[in-house]
Amino acid sequence: MANRETSIAYENLNRRIFPGVGEYGIPQIHPEIFEGNCEFIGFNYARGNCKNPEEKVVHFFLDDYQFDALWRNPDRYVDKLSKFRYVLTPDFSTYTDFPKAIQIYNHYRKHWIGAYLQEYGCKVIPTISWSTPDSYEWCFDGEPEGGTVAVSSVGCMNSLGKKRLFLSGYDAMIERLHPESIIFYGKVPDECKGNIVRIKAFSDKFNEVKCNGWQRRSKRFRKRKRCHT
Repeated sequence: MANRETSIAYENLNRRIFPGVGEYGIPQIHPEIFEGNCEFIGFNYARGNCKNPEEKVVHFFLDDYQFDALWRNPDRYVDKLSKFRYVLTPDFSTYTDFPKAIQIYNHYRKHWIGAYLQEYGCKVIPTISWSTPDSYEWCFDGEPEGGTVAVSSVGCMNSLGKKRLFLSGYDAMIERLHPESIIFYGKVPDECKGNIVRIKAFSDKFNEVKCNGWQRRSKRFRKRKRCHT
């Protein structure tokens, strides 16, 4: 078990060194099956005062800075996260223009956090990410087969090249991991197959709010404000 009494960490190795898999020693995550009927909330909200956590799923489809604190001090959050129905693994970025070393480091960090949370009873669902096709040599290391996984298409559909990279990695994931279900954050391309559970991205919800009149009310407010200046 992990040593939670040590306050000074070096890349969390003092807390736990997990038996790794693959060339880079990636910690293994055990499979979990998503049973539905949950609300998804970002870690930036989950870390505060959250009502009914047993009915919610924590995701990390956020800018990395909003959840880097979990890596710096996991013991601060592990008890709180254990109260949620499920926790997705942190979506540390593996952008195609990142050096390979940083991509692998972020993949390692994601899995270290996932394995650590599982040790303390969290129901962890892995967030799968990839870069260019050469990343397939390591980006699926440590991922469970046959369970539920999560992916995000946000930022991957705004060009033909990005979409092709996403679909290539998605197909490789299906072939390697055979997931029972896929939690899908963002737009689902028609080409994506599998038992998909879609959750709307924040940008989708924001666009819905604009369509429902928020933008018009906002303009009227700005107009009234100008009249008082």
